[in-house]
Amino acid sequence: MISLICKFALALFFLILTTTAIHAQNRVSLEDSLKTQSDANGLLNSIFSSRKPATADTSRHEKNFFWAVLPSAAYNPSVGFAIGATSAAGKYFGDRRNTILSVMNAGAYISTNGLSTLEFKHNAFTSKNTWNLQGTLQVGKTIAKDNGLGTGRRSVGDGPFHMGDRHFDDNPDEFPIRYTYLKINERIYRKITDHIYIGAGLSFNFYDNIDDNRKNIPVEETHNYRYSIRKGYYPFKYNANGILLNFQYNSRDQPNRAFKGIYADIILRTNQGWLGSNHNAVQLKAEFRKYWSLSDTDPENVFAFWHWANYLLSGSLPYLELPGTASDAYGRIGRAFIIGRFKGPSFVYNEAEYRFPLTKNKLLSGVTFVNIESANNQRDIKLFRYWEPGAGFGLRLLFNKYTRSNMCFDYARGSYGSNGFFLGLNEVF
Repeated sequence: MISLICKFALALFFLILTTTAIHAQNRVSLEDSLKTQSDANGLLNSIFSSRKPATADTSRHEKNFFWAVLPSAAYNPSVGFAIGATSAAGKYFGDRRNTILSVMNAGAYISTNGLSTLEFKHNAFTSKNTWNLQGTLQVGKTIAKDNGLGTGRRSVGDGPFHMGDRHFDDNPDEFPIRYTYLKINERIYRKITDHIYIGAGLSFNFYDNIDDNRKNIPVEETHNYRYSIRKGYYPFKYNANGILLNFQYNSRDQPNRAFKGIYADIILRTNQGWLGSNHNAVQLKAEFRKYWSLSDTDPENVFAFWHWANYLLSGSLPYLELPGTASDAYGRIGRAFIIGRFKGPSFVYNEAEYRFPLTKNKLLSGVTFVNIESANNQRDIKLFRYWEPGAGFGLRLLFNKYTRSNMCFDYARGSYGSNGFFLGLNEVF
């Protein structure tokens, strides 16, 4: 596995060197660049609409709202094949010269595994970026293959322990979990100076109908059940609702697909019983993203870095609320692994990615990436002790050139033979 990661890292380095070397350094404005770009939305309009396509006039007199919707088919190792619809919208709520594009994404799907989801996400900026509102609404039915807590082993048991007069042996096995969920998260930020925001928010996460799909194995053997009874949770239903205090630095040129800039977000979350949480807890979440555009003629040539971490400072969390693979807002952490493959009370993730155009009209682009993640279990596995690597490559189809939305098709491999195809809307980070 290490040799595989090294090969991808070398390929990433080679692509960056060769691409930056062959591009001339004559600066091209983004407005002029849009005139030569094609996207999936425009192609569909040209096929199914008899009206003359609008020209790509990107002056400030052009409309400030963009919207597109497409049917979608996707595959994820956790949910199987899925069909549904995906939409992306963008709007400037002020002068585009000093206001970041606000983006909204919505989608719904049903899968071959009998799963379904409906979600809406937004990242909105008022005029001159004075206020920033970020939020998500997700409701659905899903399944997660559960391998226990921590990194460093194929499956991690919960260790032998006694509960009353009953003895529980170790259980290093995989147990699929089906459940329904409702997640509501809303944050509001106020700009206090250039690129710096402070804010607050609320988060409500409800998990219900939790079913450890264990076949003939007693429910007492599963990781969710054992963790829940040890921490004082009802194993089949629980909530995690909290208050958020936020600090943000944001100099990205665009939220969907940044070409340059920095995004940093620090959130202190405190789950409270009076908000409906089963137990109180305090968490510190830290996120950092950095983007380098490597060409003036093709700003889409980007090297990007992502750090995401969530630390439990006190209290306890419900089992399905523990941070881990795909537990970020868009469920994209840890390409190479299924949802929740690695998790723990505290979790750290790092990823590097190189993005590059494949066609002159920017309809198609490519990416290559490497990532690592670490989690603890508050018992014998410490945070940062073991790292699980992943690496892969992908194709991008430009969905809407004005909002920079794109369809993502990735393949990745990771430790313990894990591999799969991962599809989604917009860049992973």
